[in-house]
Amino acid sequence: MPEEVVRPVEVAHRAMSGAGAHIAPHRWFFDGWSYVYDLPLVQAATYWPVHDAILQALAPCRRVLDIGCGTGQLAARVRRQLTATRVVGCDFSAGMLRRARARDPAVGWVQGDAGALPFAGGTFDVVISTEAFHWFPDQDAALAEFFRVLKPKGHLLLALVNTPSTVVSDVMHAGSRLLGEPFYWPTMRQIRIRVEAAGFEVLGQRRIFRLPGFLLPPVLTQAVRRARPSRSGR
Repeated sequence: MPEEVVRPVEVAHRAMSGAGAHIAPHRWFFDGWSYVYDLPLVQAATYWPVHDAILQALAPCRRVLDIGCGTGQLAARVRRQLTATRVVGCDFSAGMLRRARARDPAVGWVQGDAGALPFAGGTFDVVISTEAFHWFPDQDAALAEFFRVLKPKGHLLLALVNTPSTVVSDVMHAGSRLLGEPFYWPTMRQIRIRVEAAGFEVLGQRRIFRLPGFLLPPVLTQAVRRARPSRSGR
């Protein structure tokens, strides 16, 4: 991993370890999930349609960061599609990254969390995140980190389930907390507001069709980093 990419500070895991005011899912949950993550049925039903949408939206660039990269399926596809691009995958699960490294050693695999990314500011041209953002216990802090590591006018491609109403979001969140692995799916409007508050201009949002999730489809939000953040908050 090139030294100029990794921020020369200790990698922090506070946002995804449950410390502080935000309750987070457990790392072991994702380490265990890594054993079934790559099953063809799981990938075809859940992840491939979202990955296809990301790949269609990507343009040639120098450096891409995949946050919440899992076992590296998307990052490896990006590297194959954009052969002149340096691709970095970041995940806080050692189990996921172990499989990612075996999949494609040419990708830079880094362990870290979305709330305290271990990269220097202004490093990447594109930040992508698919089906991971809902797990981040402090979503505004994650967006601030996305902003920080992107170059001015860098692009954000953020894909996750957007619910039709805040009531659905709150009910799903309450249920996930009871199970001990909390997540929050925002509405399309909520994610737009949060992304704009973090300093991005939203270029568009579109639903991604996948058969098992037609009632709660993922949404791809495309945004570009402004010169400076506007304001913080939800």
